[in-house]
Amino acid sequence: MGPNSTTNFGGGLAETVVNPMVLAVVLIAGVLICVLPKSKAIIPLIAVGILIPTDQIVVVAGLHFPMLRVLALFGLVRMVWAKLSGGSDIFSGGINGIDKALIILTVFTAVNGILLYREWGEVVFQLGNVYTAFGVYFLLRYLIEDDEGIKPALRTLACVTIVVAGTMIYEYITGWNPYYGLLGGSRAAVLASAAERGESFRATGCFAHPIIAGTFGGFMMPLFVGWWQSERRDRRFSGPGAVAATVIPFAVGSSTAQFALIAGLGALCLWSLRRQMRLIRWTIALVLIALHIVMKAPVWQLIARVHLSDGSSSYHRYELVNQCILHFWDWALIGTKNFVSWGWEMWDLANQYVATADTAGLIPLIALIAILVYGFKYVGRARQHYERDRTQEFFVWAIGASLFANVIAFFGIGYWDQIIVPWYGLLAMISAMSIAARTQQAADPGVAGDTGPGFHFSSASVPLSGRSLAPLSSKKQV
Repeated sequence: MGPNSTTNFGGGLAETVVNPMVLAVVLIAGVLICVLPKSKAIIPLIAVGILIPTDQIVVVAGLHFPMLRVLALFGLVRMVWAKLSGGSDIFSGGINGIDKALIILTVFTAVNGILLYREWGEVVFQLGNVYTAFGVYFLLRYLIEDDEGIKPALRTLACVTIVVAGTMIYEYITGWNPYYGLLGGSRAAVLASAAERGESFRATGCFAHPIIAGTFGGFMMPLFVGWWQSERRDRRFSGPGAVAATVIPFAVGSSTAQFALIAGLGALCLWSLRRQMRLIRWTIALVLIALHIVMKAPVWQLIARVHLSDGSSSYHRYELVNQCILHFWDWALIGTKNFVSWGWEMWDLANQYVATADTAGLIPLIALIAILVYGFKYVGRARQHYERDRTQEFFVWAIGASLFANVIAFFGIGYWDQIIVPWYGLLAMISAMSIAARTQQAADPGVAGDTGPGFHFSSASVPLSGRSLAPLSSKKQV
């Protein structure tokens, strides 16, 4: 099916653009999500949710349904049925701090966007974002209910990572993207041929942008390393998955993706210092304050001085942060439409923190930070609980390392395509590990206890504003 020349609000498509084979696969996956046990239903959700590009879209009465939203619809049916069938609490452990922070982030982002633009098209657009965020996140929370539910999710993620790495290597070598070249889609004409940076191609794989694709590999790597160490029987998945995740950031030519990989591996290397994290955090904070005092430029100008790939736009990332801070009162209430005029290429909000602040205001930014704070808090508690089981303790630490990789990645990219599936999946795993540790401790308080300061990063991160990288695509979906 081909795109129509007419468009909806913000450049969104006015006509369905979907490969019939893709639609058939998605419908089959949706049925499986509804009928399989939780441990099996997570497989089609993660596999199809990640591997199908978001430019495969069904348009119904002007409403846009990328395939991820179609999967979320099936998941919603399953959760409603579970609730009506007598389930008193469909989310393990009830609603926790991460859930509440994500709800606040999503709702206030939508409300503030509507107040800012005051157009009916914006209402539809924001409702679509709310539906996607809640549908995908809470479906993952429902399916990954305990530490045992994490295993099938990791196996699926490993297989998906291997597939993504294979296609990205092919794209990096040949300059042709098999996903967009064979499946088509609303952006196929743009993404079927790989972008170039310097003398090499930048692979995109099934994602909507090379940096997002690279970041996916960057924060999967520490997760697979921890899994390899803790679960010997699954090394046939975790080993190849770790290798594939390592390759992906180098196939995109992106400093952001490579920094995410380095951050995750660096956090893993702090394993032996896990009981001294409080001292390390305060040391880093004091060093940054000292640098801010002695430097001629603000300390965040250091962002402009670091890069790992040719053609890296580190200075642009610095300017995004700098202009956001200088214009605090312009965006603090409900965001602003004027950030484009703050400097060269300020329309490209390639920073999740800045994108949230500029387009939605202070409350969503705080909620975004709260998601990471709660994430590290829950990781710390779970790690302390498993101190007598070093393999499990290291796996929990690896989950925290993966979360930290996202904290760093958010300084160079915003999440706005199917990368929300592994990102929300990571948050769901953190909740599941925390609940499992709490349940075991309640059943047998003598098994483990709080014997150390634990893994408590004070950094923060955020789910993504659907607007964060919108300028990279002229199509605004509603």
